[in-house]
Parts: sequence; C-alpha cells; structure tokens
Amino acid sequence: MRVTLGMAVMACALTAETAAQDTVRFTPTVGYSTFAVREPVLRVQPNTVLISKTNFGGYYTAEGGSFPGEVGPIYIEGATTDDILVVEIIRVQPNHDIAASRVRPGFGGLSGDSRVRFLNDPIPTRRYVWRIDPERMTGTTELPGSRMGSIEIDLKPMLGRVAVAPRGEEAFGGLWPGDFGGNMDAAEVREGTTVYLPIFHDGAYFYFGDGHATQGHGEVAGTGLETSMDVVLRLDLIKGKTIDWPRFEDDDYIMVAGSARPLIDAFRLAHVELIEWLEEDYGFDRWDAYALLGQLAESTVANIVDPAYTVVAKFPKRYLPE
Repeated sequence: MRVTLGMAVMACALTAETAAQDTVRFTPTVGYSTFAVREPVLRVQPNTVLISKTNFGGYYTAEGGSFPGEVGPIYIEGATTDDILVVEIIRVQPNHDIAASRVRPGFGGLSGDSRVRFLNDPIPTRRYVWRIDPERMTGTTELPGSRMGSIEIDLKPMLGRVAVAPRGEEAFGGLWPGDFGGNMDAAEVREGTTVYLPIFHDGAYFYFGDGHATQGHGEVAGTGLETSMDVVLRLDLIKGKTIDWPRFEDDDYIMVAGSARPLIDAFRLAHVELIEWLEEDYGFDRWDAYALLGQLAESTVANIVDPAYTVVAKFPKRYLPE
C-alpha cells in the first residue's frame, strides 16, 4: 500500500490522540531579514502546537516605518534531511487595527525595473493606511484620487512567509521564495491549510511571518495588507519521506508551489512536482496524470514581484482515489 502525505498526516493525528501534545506559547523578541541557519530562538518537539504572533514593526502604524523581520528560526527536535516538515495552520488572525499597503517606483508587477532605463515616468510613491475591523473582518481605506473616495473590502488573512533554512551555507533575503518556501506570498497559506516543506538541515530551522490581512493573487502592486497576526501552528514531521518543493493541502486541493524566473519556469516546476505527487502517492501513471492536468489542473500566480515568481499548481481532491 502506498503511504501518501494525507495518510501520514492522519497517522500523526492518531498519534496525537494517544500521546501528550505539547503546547508552547512564544512571544518573539527578535526578527531576522534573511532565511539561514543561525542560533534558534526556540526548540520544540514534533507534534507541538505553537501559539505565537508575527513580529510587529513601524510599517504597520499610521506614521509608517520599517518592516519587521521573520520569527525564527525554530528548531524541531529530531528533524532530519530525510524528513518533511509539516506546518498545520490552525489560526492566522490580525491582532492590530491598522494594515498598510503602498505603490512605489521600481517595485511591483507593473512598475519599471530599477535596473533598466524606461521612457515612461516612474510610478509615484503612495501609501495607504487601512483600518481593520476584526469583528466584521473588513478593511477600509481612503482613495484620495478616486470618485468613490474610500473602499471597504473583505479580509482573508494569510502568511506571506513560511520557510526552512535553505540548503548548504545559503542565506536568502526576506523577499526571496524558493524550494525552501520563503516569501511565496501565496494566498493559500491560510487557516485550514497544511504546508509541507523539504528539510535541508537537521532541525529544519523554521521561519514564519509577513502577515497579510488580505492579498490579491500575484500581489501585483508589491504589497498585501501588511499587518501583524496572532498565529497558531502545529509543527510536526513526516519521517523517512522527502519532497523537492513546498506542498500545500486543504479540504479541496493538493497543491505545489514552484518559484523561479521567468514565470513559465515557476509554472513548470509546480506542475512537474504535482505530477510526481500524483504518481508517487496516489498511484497515477505519470502520463495519465499529465493528461489529467490538462482537464483538471487549476493554478494561481502567487506573486510576480519578488526576486523569483511563485505559481501554485492545484489538483482537486475529489478526483483522487479513495
């Protein structure tokens, strides 16, 4: 019988019923701007429920300021490079009444590239302060140049960054996504989603942060509604199994996040790994799976603004074998 990621997670859940599950409350006091191996801020056992929050920074205030670094690294005892890190997202909710977004020259999917000369004028710098209503789960901001004057939108909180330390001696800045996870800016990384990450160093060295009260697919202007979050995560391991790229799972889909430039390479990476998942864990023939993606695959562009772009490839779970 094939052991799938879903089956492995179910086994973890059954184990949790028969073994004491650790709950750790952690208040971060330091944030890092790079994903790398460094002294852990916390050590936990597998099957730990972590109650924490993202770091708070001046960026989230009405006056503006610096963007906070990520929480971590968190060392998972017993994690090896032959395992998968499991991050179950139990809660991601805004804990502040303000979020911020902005447009500026040289950054964003529709701006000129700061490394290349353009004939058109640069995008002006403009910052938007959003008032968060946590009860109604809405955000409201002024639109000074528009006829409607202001707008209220629904919130869908998410984490822009979940990561392990990259392979070898590599260190990536906070804007980077990759096979280690990182700044994927995938709206799918929200409550009810389980994230699977490859492990490149014993202990995994897990990071999280970059809370968005909501974000459109592609993060086209360069930011979501950036704010701080209360976070509850369950951290666990799938022993003796490896993956090459981050995988997600919710009630409706299995998903893979691929990150690269150009965008077509991110698309290809995500879909190749999705086919391999279908092949290895669900018993599909490779070419049958490839053919099925032509009819059933869904995909989102998570970001087109980071140093590498991210695409999320999805397969509907209702078509998986029992």
